[in-house]
Amino acid sequence: MREVLRRLLTGVVYVLLLLSAVFLSSDAYDFLFMVFGLACLYEYKRLVLLKGYYIFLGYLALWWVFIYLTRDPFLIQVLLLLTIGVNVGLIVYLFKPKKKEFNTLQKYLIGLFYLGGGCIFLTMIPYQDDFFAKYLIIGIFIMIWVNDSFAYLVGKTLGRHKLYPAVSPKKTIEGSMGGLVFTLTAAFLLGEYAPVLSTTQWLILALVVVVMGSFGDLIESKLKRMAGVKDSGAILPGHGGMLDRLDSLVFAAPFAYLTLIIFQYVS
Repeated sequence: MREVLRRLLTGVVYVLLLLSAVFLSSDAYDFLFMVFGLACLYEYKRLVLLKGYYIFLGYLALWWVFIYLTRDPFLIQVLLLLTIGVNVGLIVYLFKPKKKEFNTLQKYLIGLFYLGGGCIFLTMIPYQDDFFAKYLIIGIFIMIWVNDSFAYLVGKTLGRHKLYPAVSPKKTIEGSMGGLVFTLTAAFLLGEYAPVLSTTQWLILALVVVVMGSFGDLIESKLKRMAGVKDSGAILPGHGGMLDRLDSLVFAAPFAYLTLIIFQYVS
């Protein structure tokens, strides 16, 4: 009971911090996710045993260029291509049965684009023609939270069939399907009450976020399993590390950004 209360309290503080940053100002939101990215990179460094601090400098340089210095569509598309390319490579790595050690260059590239690129696109998502679309990013947060919460609850009560026991023994197919169903329900409600996107677009975005977020969760679980640890860190009592909290969101962000670009071209 004490552990449940601790998880609940930490979760409430985390949600309040995110919502406060979103509603306070776009600069507060930008700064928060820059800091979150640094925290995730610090935990990632420890997981893969990456020495030195160059990866922080690389991330800060990328973040500064793409958040403050340029809005060039070509450069953004290059970063998006690199980020999605690294993430697809990680999905392939997820299903490889043999233990694989990354070399130093691979560790840097994965950190910069999987985590750095993910946090950058998460920061860029609410910006539409210099307008900060706060309800768009809040909608994405809601879908991730609904998926995580109901995947856990449905899996705990109805879960019988393991999703991928070699990487994450506690996750079940029933839990994943439950998370998807409730997230699609939330997306439908967002379409009714948050018309920054149409209902159909919210539903498509929900599907992308759930599927890619689930991959992100499993990939982080595999990195932890390879490192022989239960949590990526201990910064969030009852939840583990920052990467444990943001793994789904960060991995899904570039795919969500690509989906929103497609919506602009189609609509």
